[in-house]
Amino acid sequence: MKAKKSLGQNFIHDENFLKKLDNEILSNSKKFIIEIGPGKGALTKYLTRKKYKKIFLIEKDRDLIEQLNKQNINNKNVFIKNEDALKFDLLNLNLESNSIIVGNLPFNVSAQLLIKWIKLKEWPPFFEKMYLMFQKELGERIISNENSKSYGRISVMAQSRCSVKKIFIAPSGIFTPKPKVDGIVLEFTPVHKNVNIDKLEIILRKAFQQRRKKIKSSLKEYKKILEKNKFDLDLRAENLTVNDYCNISNLI
Repeated sequence: MKAKKSLGQNFIHDENFLKKLDNEILSNSKKFIIEIGPGKGALTKYLTRKKYKKIFLIEKDRDLIEQLNKQNINNKNVFIKNEDALKFDLLNLNLESNSIIVGNLPFNVSAQLLIKWIKLKEWPPFFEKMYLMFQKELGERIISNENSKSYGRISVMAQSRCSVKKIFIAPSGIFTPKPKVDGIVLEFTPVHKNVNIDKLEIILRKAFQQRRKKIKSSLKEYKKILEKNKFDLDLRAENLTVNDYCNISNLI
């Protein structure tokens, strides 16, 4: 099957990379595994060899659903769902807290999917780990720290709710068709930070909309609150830490 450009499909064909990735994904007989965008089942065949309670495959492309069914993996507590991950609520799967999300995410919607899962109302969430593939440039923004040019809204959103760790680079040559850029695999582990995620998103949008402005201008409507709580108003958006933003979101 040819990859569909409209769906951002890039299939992994390198078995050494798949084995390497599989070794990073820890599972046992009590865990639920959710694979987002299994494609042709390249990684799926490794996941089904692990110990698990149930595996759910969420695939938007109906043609790929047919191919997955032909591989006779729709048994052994493996359930294939023809759904768009952007629209589908994973909570409908009646998952338990020891769940793992795995995904070679389409580069064109990877940021949207991450934010969707980061913004879940109930936190800690149903998942205990996420192993996700991103375009390298986006992945480096996600793991960036303050005082760097790549640090921005998605860095703070992700790190406000998860400990994020770089696993390894996914060279463009492992994919078919070969993309113009490398990928990167990140591991997300939920953390118990006290943050109002909706307010945080609003603050970040204001702060980073014109990132070179000092926060006394970009966050001027919160100036009194910031002064009262000893924030340096001459700092710029990229100078505030994740904890700073979490604290501001809980103050307004």
